[in-house]
Amino acid sequence: MIFRNPLKLLFYLCLLVVLLLVGYKVYLNLFTEDFEGVHTEQVERIGRLVEPGKPFSFAVVGNINNSVGIFEDRIIPELNGSGIEFMVSAGNAVSGGGEDKYRALYGTLSHLDIPYLLTFGAHEYEQFGSFRFYDHFGPHFFSIQAGNARLIFLDSTGKTPWRWQMRWLNDLLKQDSSKARILFIGHPPLHPDQNAPFDQKADYLAPPEFRDALLETVSDHNIDQVFSANLSLYSEKSVDGTTFITTGGAGGLVMNNDTSFYHYVRVNVSAEGDVSHSLQRMEVGQHPVLKRLESLWFFIYSVFYTGYINFLLIVAVFAAITIKLYGAIFIGKDYYPDYDLDPAPWLERPLRVAMFTNNYLPFIGGVPISIERLRRGLEKLGDKLLIVAPRYKGQPEAEAHVLRVPSLFSMGEEREFRLANIFLGRIRKRVRAFGPDIIHLHHPFWLGSLGLFVARRLKVPAIYTYHTRLEHYAHFVPLPGMLFRNLISHALIKHFANKCDGVIVPTYSTEEYLRMIGVKTPTFVQPTGIEYQRFQDVRPEDIEQLRDQLNLGDEKVFVSVSRLSNEKNIDFMIEAIDALRRETDVPFRFLMIGDGHQKDRLQEKIEQLGLAQYFTLVGAVPPEDMAIWYRLGDAFLFASKSETQGMVILEAMAAGLPVVAVRSSGIEDVVRHGFNGFKTPEKQDQWRAQVKKLLEDDELREQLAEQALDFAKDYSVEQFATDVRTIYATSLAMFAKKRSRSGHTLQ
Repeated sequence: MIFRNPLKLLFYLCLLVVLLLVGYKVYLNLFTEDFEGVHTEQVERIGRLVEPGKPFSFAVVGNINNSVGIFEDRIIPELNGSGIEFMVSAGNAVSGGGEDKYRALYGTLSHLDIPYLLTFGAHEYEQFGSFRFYDHFGPHFFSIQAGNARLIFLDSTGKTPWRWQMRWLNDLLKQDSSKARILFIGHPPLHPDQNAPFDQKADYLAPPEFRDALLETVSDHNIDQVFSANLSLYSEKSVDGTTFITTGGAGGLVMNNDTSFYHYVRVNVSAEGDVSHSLQRMEVGQHPVLKRLESLWFFIYSVFYTGYINFLLIVAVFAAITIKLYGAIFIGKDYYPDYDLDPAPWLERPLRVAMFTNNYLPFIGGVPISIERLRRGLEKLGDKLLIVAPRYKGQPEAEAHVLRVPSLFSMGEEREFRLANIFLGRIRKRVRAFGPDIIHLHHPFWLGSLGLFVARRLKVPAIYTYHTRLEHYAHFVPLPGMLFRNLISHALIKHFANKCDGVIVPTYSTEEYLRMIGVKTPTFVQPTGIEYQRFQDVRPEDIEQLRDQLNLGDEKVFVSVSRLSNEKNIDFMIEAIDALRRETDVPFRFLMIGDGHQKDRLQEKIEQLGLAQYFTLVGAVPPEDMAIWYRLGDAFLFASKSETQGMVILEAMAAGLPVVAVRSSGIEDVVRHGFNGFKTPEKQDQWRAQVKKLLEDDELREQLAEQALDFAKDYSVEQFATDVRTIYATSLAMFAKKRSRSGHTLQ
């Protein structure tokens, strides 16, 4: 585990820092737009929209403060649909004067369909923001003509001397012939009648001389309205015919009460120069968590425009390199398995084993049958088992060894996959009361994940058996098929297996697959056992009775056992048999044993091809009768590529049937080409040629049948259970050794 190794954790943290810094540096340099003198373009747009002598409307907002949740998501759409000509910020459009804040604001304002102008306010001035405002937007104080109105913007931050501004303002107004005059200044010159939330002395226009001079000029030159921001409320006062409005509800710290609320102001200027306004209250609020996340985002964003970013990047790179070199040079690694283990203490006493599986009997499938055989074998050796599995209709009533879990829902026409309710507390209580020495997991998700969680809580080792090639089950998953098949399925197996203490695989080819996808957990190759003797004890009269029941004469019989599902490749065999009947004169029947959600479609295909007398979908057969059906056949045919072992192939060999199968990971180690059968690529002509050879060459078929029978003898259930028990004991020894090194003892 990474967290048990501080040095490894530190390395990955440094690596993460490097990747984040480099990624965002690339993003900011390549994907964010540079901008300068934006007000020039905006004034030109306003000039095209507002004609002299025509009425117009515009909106005034204050304290945007880089708000995304309120201003960008709620107010901007309102402004775009309101029919106004342009928007004016009365100050504090940014939450600070950093470069990141200006770039974020520019991105936000790009969502406006109308022009805009910004007042240079207190927040625009912070953190050397005055230089950025000048570069990105324009001068700190200026004036424009909009139709028959004069819009005046002043700097109240102290960046520009107030006396110089007042001289400029008076000269401007003496020569101005506009019918309406509206002034914007970031700091309010008047105190509101309401109690402004969190206001401070610095929030108002200063020094007093500037305030007095401004009020005098406003009165002398008949300015209609004066807009300010800086306070998170809406306030208006009328002095000597001039309306003073403080607006601060476009996204800053708003209390959402009668005084402080989200809003903007709509200003209407008539053709005659009459100015009116209306308050547009926004009944919105932003969740505190979202505001906190927004603040965190701007903090992270700002990091990439500070001078020490390159320093951090260099330090992180060198720290990561140093840690990696230290680990490579001074920390020795043993790439060989640990052979200094003594499993004897666990082999000498009965074990308590809890198994978690997503399917189990009475559902018929390779995994349930494998689990049931292992259970019986272990119990004969004296072990105690508890199997945690889904609940099914028709399940046995008395199952002391099984904890049945009700399902949330099931998938597939035949309910092939049941999603058990893993959230039931009684599951963990029952397993805890059982007191397992080891937990055996048969699926890498759902009940398997619950089993892994319980193993960690109970501090016992978790063993996972890799039964199923998940990539072949993409059609069951509500995700894009290619995404699950090529990425998610392999990542899921790797992630789960690496969390376990041991992985059992049925074949060496399967072990190679796990290593290729990055599984580093100790792996044990252990084929699933078969009930070999059961296939030898079949009575000849039972076989003859079944032949009569199926109306079989002298024709050769091919048998296959599989669930009728997409991943089992049944169509491949139907099409091959359709061609084979035209290539041979030897009569034959193909008996397809098994059920599944594709049964109706496959039956329809058989009938369309006229194969009913050659190809029979038998349906499900009780497990206790399967040996008779196997012994009925002359050869076993298989085309599935989703197997990890192909247990039915071993069963067929135990019944004395040679096999023809398509090459895949689960087939490669079981079928020996030319010895107990044939394996071919997934090409119908090659597969069909081997089937035809067994059909027409009796001597060859009998020779391979004898060799298949001998091969299957080594896969008895008894040997299977003994070998798995040894794996349990070895894993317990490894687990105990790890815990002793970390200062714990295994009970």
